[in-house]
Amino acid sequence: MSAKKKLVVLSGAGISAESGIKTFRDSDGLWEGYSIEDVATPEGWRRNPQLVLDFYNERRKQGLTAEPNAAHLILAELEKYFDVQIITQNVDNLHERAGSKKVLHLHGELYKSRSTKEPSLVYDIEGWELKLGDKCELGSQLRPNIVWFHEEVPMMVPAVEMAEQAEIFIVVGTSLVVYPAAGLVYYVPPRVPIFVVDPKTPEMSGSTKYVTFIQEKATVGMAMLKEKLIKEYL
Repeated sequence: MSAKKKLVVLSGAGISAESGIKTFRDSDGLWEGYSIEDVATPEGWRRNPQLVLDFYNERRKQGLTAEPNAAHLILAELEKYFDVQIITQNVDNLHERAGSKKVLHLHGELYKSRSTKEPSLVYDIEGWELKLGDKCELGSQLRPNIVWFHEEVPMMVPAVEMAEQAEIFIVVGTSLVVYPAAGLVYYVPPRVPIFVVDPKTPEMSGSTKYVTFIQEKATVGMAMLKEKLIKEYL
């Protein structure tokens, strides 16, 4: 039996939006009515950590009521046929809850906290609440394990390696405007087929000879793409 083809997926806010999870890009510079500078930057954390904790506590509480949608479930199902690696810009856990086994979070994970002193100390959050006074084993305050604006994106290094190894590459639910994540498509080897599932056709510099655009929302587009992949690549 031949080895499964390596299918690498870059997912974005559009796939979670169909599960009812809003993102900061839904309104100009605001996220659920909050200024991005106040709740999603290191400066905002230093100014008012309680506000930041309250904001992410509310996101966690909302996230617990969201369910994976058909697009998440299709990506998990594709593991029957392909070696699937998901790279997601989303901080929710809907890919994992849908059953996907290999998920790399570029921008952090909502249901984890990390030490403000030692970033490698990461902890699961039970339930939805993280409080002032919750400390790591070194005695420093825990913060949301989220990559904020003005911070490095440490998981870009393994993500680039995954893109370089892709035999099929899918972009779903992202308009490829948030960098550095959007740049991953340029690490995909030449002549590897790229499928872009999004209602808007994103700008892509260079040749699009091997790019197929499916201008549909994630649930509809992934159902169409699943049939195509099984028919053409197995």
